[in-house]
Amino acid sequence: MAVAVVALAAAGCGKSSSDSAGSSDDGTYAGKGIGLAYDVGGKGDQSFNDAAYAGLQKAEKEFKIGGRDIEPQDGESDADKVQRLETLAKQGYNPIIGVGYSYAPAVKEVAVKYPKVTFGIIDDDTIKAKNVADMVFHEEQASYLAGVAAARTTKKNHIGFIGGVDIPLIHKFEAGFVQGAQSVNPKIKIEKQYLTQTAQEGGFSSPDKGKDAANGQVEAGADVVYHAAGLSGQGVIQAAAEHKVWAIGVDSDQYGQSALAEYKDYILGSALKNVGGAVYDLTKSVVDGKPLSGEVRGDLESGGVGFADSNPKYKAMTDVVAAVDKAKQDIIDGKVTVDTQ
Repeated sequence: MAVAVVALAAAGCGKSSSDSAGSSDDGTYAGKGIGLAYDVGGKGDQSFNDAAYAGLQKAEKEFKIGGRDIEPQDGESDADKVQRLETLAKQGYNPIIGVGYSYAPAVKEVAVKYPKVTFGIIDDDTIKAKNVADMVFHEEQASYLAGVAAARTTKKNHIGFIGGVDIPLIHKFEAGFVQGAQSVNPKIKIEKQYLTQTAQEGGFSSPDKGKDAANGQVEAGADVVYHAAGLSGQGVIQAAAEHKVWAIGVDSDQYGQSALAEYKDYILGSALKNVGGAVYDLTKSVVDGKPLSGEVRGDLESGGVGFADSNPKYKAMTDVVAAVDKAKQDIIDGKVTVDTQ
């Protein structure tokens, strides 16, 4: 199928919360609303993309502006992403946000063509343009807390990490998790596995792959499994629940996700990445007439990353909670520097 046809079909899949133009109370905003283009797995992953959507919803409500979110297509190219972003720009959306590092080439190309539109990209810091905000995070810091929690909770001194795709971004999650766990017990056994070498192979979008990997790690002896695998992580959490061991979620507070409700008793916590906050903050900056640009990095101190403690069973583990809280403060105070690889 021709690229143009695919791209137009993708654009047609967008869901609009509102098609009306909006403005802030002082009248400075004249765009149509937020344009959000999802990464692999799309909306409904209960993790990365859903966190972005939550930010869109909050911004729409608070600023009384419109919004359009568009799903990715299987096997799409950079040209498809370019067409998608251009469609949003032509329709008057501002800001326009690519959810995920795979949008970097498209954002770089389209931002040049529309200098009056603010673009954002999540998980990429390579675009240097006046109208682009590179929204990135210290994922390793949140993962360090996950590692501390896992090492303090395990009864077998044996835990596991499952990454969706074998790429530098996910290596940060692994590095932080391993360092955090080893800060508690240097001799702890850690299973490590990546589901695929590329995103196109389904590492972030295949719950069955996640479940198979988690089953293998639990059967090998792990009794706490942490995933950084997007939609695939749903399979990890399901497997952990079926084996009655702990899972640690990622990006969103997965304990509170409706699609995972039947497994939530086995979700110890989640390493948070405030993607929704990044979407909201960028939108607010545009509505206020002071658009963000350049690198915008979230860390523990700013609340850009963290560890969710929604599960009452976790809160009852006072020694685990205390250890995680101390680790968080040590990182903020500079007493601990977390590895990124």
